[in-house]
Amino acid sequence: MEVKAIVPRGYCKGVVRAIEIAKKAAQENGPVYILGMIVHNQYIVNALEELGVHTIDHKGKTRLELLDEIDDGTVIITAHGAGENVFQKAKEKGLHIIDASCPDVIKTHQLIQTKRQDGYEILYIGKSGHPEAEGAISIDPEHIHLISSQSDIDQMDNRQHYVITNQTTMSLYDVYDLCEYAKKTLPYVEIAKETCTATKVRQEAIQNIDEDVDIVFIIGDPHSNNTKKLASIASFKKDVYMIESLQDLDLNCLKGKQCAAVSSGASTPTYLTNQVIEFLKQFDETLPQTYQKPTIDKDKILG
Repeated sequence: MEVKAIVPRGYCKGVVRAIEIAKKAAQENGPVYILGMIVHNQYIVNALEELGVHTIDHKGKTRLELLDEIDDGTVIITAHGAGENVFQKAKEKGLHIIDASCPDVIKTHQLIQTKRQDGYEILYIGKSGHPEAEGAISIDPEHIHLISSQSDIDQMDNRQHYVITNQTTMSLYDVYDLCEYAKKTLPYVEIAKETCTATKVRQEAIQNIDEDVDIVFIIGDPHSNNTKKLASIASFKKDVYMIESLQDLDLNCLKGKQCAAVSSGASTPTYLTNQVIEFLKQFDETLPQTYQKPTIDKDKILG
């Protein structure tokens, strides 16, 4: 089967940095905890657990609430960042704090803080319940407004001065549409889009996929917002399947297909993506001996 490996794909610099921080933290004395999934990929979470780095994550609980489950040792702040209230509570509990926040997330926080000091209200385009959005909004919940749709913008006071920014992993196309709508709706709004470069170039590569591709595989965890956005963008043009690993690939979807494209989210281990690429390259619908999938070597997940 012909395979086109989309470039770029996979790990971004923020994810690489976070994983290296967590691996180094595994050598710390005492228990080591991660406040939420360090990045949204269960394979990485499981691999770190093997090293003794424990993830504390419960659906519906904020980072502040998750801290209640940690009494001593080291706590790692994930790549998604956290509000100052989380850092303060961790200090009050006497925990050793390691900050693995993505530099792009920190940059957004600094922008928000600066604009708030200048008296602006903040419109934050993001996903409700996402840890990155949670951390950003906690900077000043009264004056930072989560925007998920045009109807949220309609609720804003058009006499106010706003700055609009966003969760770094959002679709750049969705962000653009909401920013354009805000400019038409609110007379006093400034745009400060913060989609990270890694997210932007991956989404643009998917948008410009070759015409001869007849099936697309996006490798990544279903919790990963940037991975889901890649799949969403590709689905406008192609037959798309989002899978966590080769083990999830249904061979029936390959029937009659000649050319596959493969990409992956910014938190997807390179090993898992390459395993899918190599399998598809050797796959031949007419040869049953090419149907056998190799197993996953857990030792290769973290690189």
